[in-house]
Amino acid sequence: MTISSINEKIQPQKDTLLQHSLYEKVKTIDDLHHFLENHVYAVWDFMSLLKALQSKLTCTTTPWFASTNPETRYLINEIVLAEESDLTMDGKRLSHFEMYVEAMESCGAKTAKLDAFLQNVIDTKNVFIAIKQSNLHSNIKDFLDFTFRVIEEGKTHKIAACFTFGREDLIPNMFTEILRNFQSNFPETDLSKLIYYFERHIELDADEHGPMAMKMITELCENDSQKWRDVEEVSKLALEKRIGLWDAIKEKIEAKLELA
Repeated sequence: MTISSINEKIQPQKDTLLQHSLYEKVKTIDDLHHFLENHVYAVWDFMSLLKALQSKLTCTTTPWFASTNPETRYLINEIVLAEESDLTMDGKRLSHFEMYVEAMESCGAKTAKLDAFLQNVIDTKNVFIAIKQSNLHSNIKDFLDFTFRVIEEGKTHKIAACFTFGREDLIPNMFTEILRNFQSNFPETDLSKLIYYFERHIELDADEHGPMAMKMITELCENDSQKWRDVEEVSKLALEKRIGLWDAIKEKIEAKLELA
């Protein structure tokens, strides 16, 4: 099996995401806030996938010893550098999660619910308990639970599959166009940081991180047919969980409209 065959196998799920009716529902600033306030959990748990891979593919403990594969070590360290300490539009160094939260705040989206959830993760010292105790939509809980179950299982190639194929880079491209329309239709709302975030993701994913992540999968699976099958299974599940996340956000926007 190869990268191209995996892409072929997961194309139906990617098509479903790209053609999802959620995009048509985001018509007002309030709709945008609903999107951001729920999508942010996917931005957050992505960072845990990233750091799980770094801990698997490099040495993050002392005494230091060289990890097995110098190529995957380089690939993940390069990705971590940008994802965890990228340059913001105003010249600061922040993680992409922090950039997203800052962009939310700048356009008026609320972060109190997110802050409370993250505090509960700290207080309980158990992400699964925090997810269960939260009042998030069940689909968002499923999305987060799946991510951390994959991490907990500890299979590097499965974590890499969730990271690489489960977080495909086509959605931000579509959403940037929606944001551009918002900027022209609602000039009183500052979306500059949000547009910068999505455009930065597109730039990195297309030119650097995407090819690097694909190469990492190839290095991890090599000629092991079982690992390739695992990658296909995890990738499909990850995309299905993302579809569920999109369904949840659409449902929340529709429910808001019914109450209006």
